[in-house]
Amino acid sequence: MSVTDQAADHNALDGKRVLLIIGGGIAAYKCLDLIRRLRERGCQVRCVMTKAAEAFVTPLSVGAISNERVFQHLFDLNDEHEIGHIRLSREADVLVVAPATADLLARMAGGHGDDLATTVLLATDKPVLVAPAMNPRMWAHPATQRNIAQLKRDGLGVVGPEAGEMAERDETGVGRMSEPMALVDAIAQHFAKAAGSSSVAGPKPDAPDTSALANRHVLITAGPTHEPIDPVRYIANRSSGKQGYAIARAARDAGARVTLVSGPTALPPPQGVEVVDVETARDMLAAVERALPADVAVCAAAVADWHVSNAATQKLKKGTNPDRPAIAVGPSLTFAENPDILATIAQHRTHRPGLVIGFAAETNDVVANAQGKLARKGCDWIIANDVSRDAAGRGVMGGDDNRVHLITADGVDTWPQAPKTQVAGLIVEAIARALQKAKP
Repeated sequence: MSVTDQAADHNALDGKRVLLIIGGGIAAYKCLDLIRRLRERGCQVRCVMTKAAEAFVTPLSVGAISNERVFQHLFDLNDEHEIGHIRLSREADVLVVAPATADLLARMAGGHGDDLATTVLLATDKPVLVAPAMNPRMWAHPATQRNIAQLKRDGLGVVGPEAGEMAERDETGVGRMSEPMALVDAIAQHFAKAAGSSSVAGPKPDAPDTSALANRHVLITAGPTHEPIDPVRYIANRSSGKQGYAIARAARDAGARVTLVSGPTALPPPQGVEVVDVETARDMLAAVERALPADVAVCAAAVADWHVSNAATQKLKKGTNPDRPAIAVGPSLTFAENPDILATIAQHRTHRPGLVIGFAAETNDVVANAQGKLARKGCDWIIANDVSRDAAGRGVMGGDDNRVHLITADGVDTWPQAPKTQVAGLIVEAIARALQKAKP
């Protein structure tokens, strides 16, 4: 199967119909972005809102972004005449409940049908995914865990929740709703698995085999590094960490034991992955060396090349030029080169991974510069992408899509532009093939 065919095979959302049931939690605001992300990938999205959801997002906003009518009330004569809750529940390919509050989960587990949302869920014969969101103590309560266990037994899929800060002040723990892109990824995986396991067509004979990654240790770096100028300011770059995090999830799903060494990002930690949070390039190198040995290393982090060697211990203040008092004088900074994490791993004397992969974010001569990096660093592969500004002048670093070139000693393989989740899947498939080929 060619890389282009693989990318097309991963585009499982195009043309799918999603019925999104929005529950009454503060995380309901994330559904606006979720709708947009799904529509970008070719989905038709219809929405049902509970009464409580209207306290957090408006039906007008949901309808504007989905470009569809929003359904709210069970006993609405117009809705029942035009569509009806039975048709609404069965015309979708999948139902997604987000945020799934503790109350909504309890009513679903108990088989209630006292509003439009629960009635639709009772009437459907289609797959259902739920994205729980609630206070950590509510999530940990035996009643909630009992309800989740029942829903899983009933065949529902559960995405999240994630650990992090909550809406309540000084409240942290497990209970945050998964981010929109994580939900998009879960929905796409559902359709991809359904297509691959169809009882009519049978498994695809050329479906990617990632079993070679089972129980292997995959070490991944992701995100930017922050190099302090003083206790307030730092030097960084525009990396979001999305590509590295997507690779971590894809490697986890392939059965690998994953260690993710992450610079500062706004992304939720992937479940089932050991995450090591770091700040500077030197911190990242130390964490990487502690994580060795590994079977595979993927250096997706955008590590700063330099750090400030004379970083201040207190906040720097603006000075003035005595000859021209109106002009502020900035501090004089001295830079020192940061350690080369990719080269250190690739040239490690005792614990070099069997496959070392680097990333090259370039703004010009992308392939040529990446080929030079491959030769200098001593790694096995370089994945190069163009991060220059687009025709409208927007920076593309940190976006949701990527277009990369896989550069090896054998040549250059250019992949089509695709969401980073799909690019991650292709990378993991290529890693699995390399490991399979390397078996004695």
